[in-house]
Amino acid sequence: MTIPPVGLTHYLVVAALLFSMGLFAVITRKHFIGVLLGIELMLNAANINLVAFARYGGILPAAVARPSGFAALDGHIFALMVIALAACEAAVGLAIILRLYQTLATTNPEDAHSMKW
Repeated sequence: MTIPPVGLTHYLVVAALLFSMGLFAVITRKHFIGVLLGIELMLNAANINLVAFARYGGILPAAVARPSGFAALDGHIFALMVIALAACEAAVGLAIILRLYQTLATTNPEDAHSMKW
């Protein structure tokens, strides 16, 4: 029995499952930590898509000139930018959660409306 090679469709299915799990976590969680974890899952699904499309088809058009010896790294560069964005999101999100917990002694997102102006 031979195993078929892993193609672009396999990566897209994994990314879609990961994104849907992250969306489910964002919608159903009652604590900010769970919501942040769901957002991280969705960003990782986007990274899988970016790297898979860079590997199997490329994001930039073929007319864009690349220096000789360089592969199509555009998806990897975009994925690194998303990872940096996720790190910033985690830092700011955790700072907001800590401030909410200091003020209200809860991490429930529904109780955060009392912190408006």
